Amino acid sequence: MDLRKIKALIDLLEKSNLTEIEIKEGEESVRLSRISRAAPAAAAVHHAVAHEAAHPAPAAPAPAKSPAAEHASSSHGKAPKEIPDGHTIRSPMVGTFYASPNPDAPPFVKVGQAVKAGDTLGIIEAMKMFNPIESDVSGTVRAILVQSGQPIEFDEPMFVIG
Repeated sequence: MDLRKIKALIDLLEKSNLTEIEIKEGEESVRLSRISRAAPAAAAVHHAVAHEAAHPAPAAPAPAKSPAAEHASSSHGKAPKEIPDGHTIRSPMVGTFYASPNPDAPPFVKVGQAVKAGDTLGIIEAMKMFNPIESDVSGTVRAILVQSGQPIEFDEPMFVIG
């Protein structure tokens, strides 16, 4: 396969929201994937097997304690009674939370900052995809309950907007 075609495929993958592209030309085939670099062997595994291996990890926390009880027993620092009154924004997925778009940039929001519905509060990286976390209400950021770079669970309280 021509190197220019492979570079074009890489550009296509980077510009799209696709996680994987596989092209076959005769007996030659190329598979490009956004799977973690830490697991290069997983990319060579058959697609169905890779999905089966990836699904048990996120599913494991589901039968755990309630999110409030889990949050209280975690090492994240704050117990549920310390969460201020207001609208709590919870994590829609498992991943890693980031407070800013890159390490050198200022955080999206700070405590005391006014936000409108739709404003980005942070991002969660899940499976090498960056997902914006947007405020669903307008108000003032009363608390930020997670730290940048911290692993985050589904339904974990992240922000309080008052």
